[in-house]
Amino acid sequence: MTERLLPLLVEPAELEQQLTNPRLLLVDMSSAQGNTIGHIPGAVQLDFPDLVLAKPPIMGLIPEEADLTALFSKLGLTPESHVVAYDDERNGRASRFLWTLDAIGHFDYSLLNGGLRAWWAEQRPLESVARAPVASTYQAELRNPAARADRDYILRHLDDDRTLVLDVRSPAEYSGEDVRALRGGHIPGAVNFEWTQAMDADNYMRLLPPAELRALLEARGITPDKAIITHCQSHLRAAHTYIVLKSLGYPDVRGYDGAWSEWGNKPDLPVEADL
Repeated sequence: MTERLLPLLVEPAELEQQLTNPRLLLVDMSSAQGNTIGHIPGAVQLDFPDLVLAKPPIMGLIPEEADLTALFSKLGLTPESHVVAYDDERNGRASRFLWTLDAIGHFDYSLLNGGLRAWWAEQRPLESVARAPVASTYQAELRNPAARADRDYILRHLDDDRTLVLDVRSPAEYSGEDVRALRGGHIPGAVNFEWTQAMDADNYMRLLPPAELRALLEARGITPDKAIITHCQSHLRAAHTYIVLKSLGYPDVRGYDGAWSEWGNKPDLPVEADL
């Protein structure tokens, strides 16, 4: 097995030292229209809509293997690549990309802590235009089913004390006040931890220090001994929390890509509301 190039959560200074490493595949998930900062040197652009499969009303499913094969080959991914992803907001899009890599069993990846804005704040080099990717031949297969949960998996584990559904939407979405599907509310027994609570708003939305994060999570019963299923509305916010938990060493984490856009629109699935 090839040694990891960088840690799962990488700081700008660590990344800058590896910019010329041939194993590095640097992927910019910033909004192509809204990014006014630029791109980290060597980064290729990946547009978020290419990374998800929409089957309305379900809006954030993982694409089919053939579509992932075409996408990642176009991007230049190889089995030897160490991927570093970032975006220009709160790293939700970047995290969704890394969760997808986890689902296909490509575990050599990192998230740039604080994303593009943290890099820019430290006055590190930027380019005005993303690099053109060098195409590869990459075969994507969903080799890691332990990265995902579907609605049937959740239904089977609703009464399992070891399994915890972690709802990272806003408290208003969780309670049912903010309704974004046929029904509002939450999956029975789910714990609410709004995803940005893991971030430091005064430090370019970097993650809080690990000890502080663990204390916040464990105070809500989100402990490493649990099998944790993260979800939001379309598995963008929850993908970020998935990476957060992985960075803290939580051993059993899954992402529900059907998310509330599926669960909240299925009248036969159980729902709780706090109204």
